[in-house]
Amino acid sequence: MDIELWWPKLMPATREWLMQNNGDAVPPEIVAEIARAGGEVEPDSETDQPGTYLSDDDVDWIETVANDEEPS
Repeated sequence: MDIELWWPKLMPATREWLMQNNGDAVPPEIVAEIARAGGEVEPDSETDQPGTYLSDDDVDWIETVANDEEPS
């Protein structure tokens, strides 16, 4: 499911955390909330850093929203 569909289903505090920590590893409790909202977050197998990360597209989308710009 695209981020535009699950983002509004997240708690405001979760959305704020994702904007403030965009690109960082996502804590398990936030991964679980995203999954409940219909999103998908998978462990990043392309880096040496452990953890679960949002996709590059999702990170870009959140950055756009955090900058008060209209997502495309």
